[in-house]
Amino acid sequence: MDKVIVAYWSQTGNTEEMANAIGKGIEQAGKTAEVADISRVSLEDLKTSPSFALGCPSMGDEVLEEGEMEPFVAEVEKFCSGKSIALFGSYGWGDGQWMRDWVDRMKEAGATIVSGEGLITEGSPDAAIVDECIKLGSALAQL
Repeated sequence: MDKVIVAYWSQTGNTEEMANAIGKGIEQAGKTAEVADISRVSLEDLKTSPSFALGCPSMGDEVLEEGEMEPFVAEVEKFCSGKSIALFGSYGWGDGQWMRDWVDRMKEAGATIVSGEGLITEGSPDAAIVDECIKLGSALAQL
């Protein structure tokens, strides 16, 4: 498949910035990136994709955003077995436990996590994190 979906939820724009950089990496690797807020992403499209990216910042007590992202991820869990998923997001406090929990959750559902772990940044992504996002997008595109 030549299109790779990068679905995200962002409150402050930090996770959106990461999503756009991942999309850039996908495009640089020769595939088409569809970077979109989860409200505009079709679960049916994800079901037919062998690989995709999901992004969400840490919220509350280091959890996924509960109103939109949590229900979305719960649906993805039902069909992600055998898929390669890149996970990413930003945080403002804590130590990244929300991402470790999310990685474990997707692995338990049968997904393979691209690069073996989620990509996180505290606050706004700096140049080094943007570069890591581009690399993650490139790796995702090569699957």
